[in-house]
Amino acid sequence: MTSLRTTPERSRLMSRVRQRGTRPELAVRAILHRQGRRFSTNGTGLPGSPDIYSTETKRALFIHGCFWHRHPRCRAATTPTRNRAFWVAKFVVNVARDKRNVRQLRRLGYRVMTVWECQVKSPAKLARLERRLDQFFGVRP
Repeated sequence: MTSLRTTPERSRLMSRVRQRGTRPELAVRAILHRQGRRFSTNGTGLPGSPDIYSTETKRALFIHGCFWHRHPRCRAATTPTRNRAFWVAKFVVNVARDKRNVRQLRRLGYRVMTVWECQVKSPAKLARLERRLDQFFGVRP
């Protein structure tokens, strides 16, 4: 049986969840480097601060965790049973914010792609993702 965590313990645990330099992000960056792509990271001046972006080609990539951003039909997008109402409300806000950010980027003329955490977990999925990224960015430099 698992022990219940107190609020300070839970808060400390959640504060350790990284937002930048995550394993999925590093995997996507490695693919783009192999492809010879030039890009910037963590676009704080753009709506939603895309994880990877290129102002020259007007491309923006979001690398989302399946749990936090509710990847449709993904087994990792579970909803905690404790404090369920809180989590459902939080996820609704997250998804709405993601949609709003994509809409704003598109209005600025950016093409936007979302890469999900589960898409970088196996070699077969990585190969498929590499092809998708190649198509998304177009002609190689």
